[in-house]
Amino acid sequence: MEIAKQLSVFLDNKPGTLSKVCDALAAAKINIYALTISDTIDHAVVRMVVSDPITALHLFGDRGVLVVENDVLMLENSNKPGALASIAEKLAKARINIEYAYLATSPGAKLGLLILRVKNPTKALALLSEK
Repeated sequence: MEIAKQLSVFLDNKPGTLSKVCDALAAAKINIYALTISDTIDHAVVRMVVSDPITALHLFGDRGVLVVENDVLMLENSNKPGALASIAEKLAKARINIEYAYLATSPGAKLGLLILRVKNPTKALALLSEK
């Protein structure tokens, strides 16, 4: 469980754009840990957590791509019913709102990766780190 940098990359919403982004990251030896895409009529917002956000920021900036950086929580969580409910309940009791979240887990995996955007990630991390 840690606070990570998430990059929100604004791209043209057309075929091949994501491929170019992923190729550029791969060429720089940057791994993508988590990714979600929200589309609009004329552009897409690609939110990603990567292994080297500083280099990725420079890479996108050099290409004139608009990028917004945010702190998010990156949690490995149990792949069992109720795991997310437990996290959401702890945050709710502390009046910490989840602005958005994305996660993925292979059906047979014991753990999944959860990305949470909250207003105060430091407070949320401390709360969720308590035993």
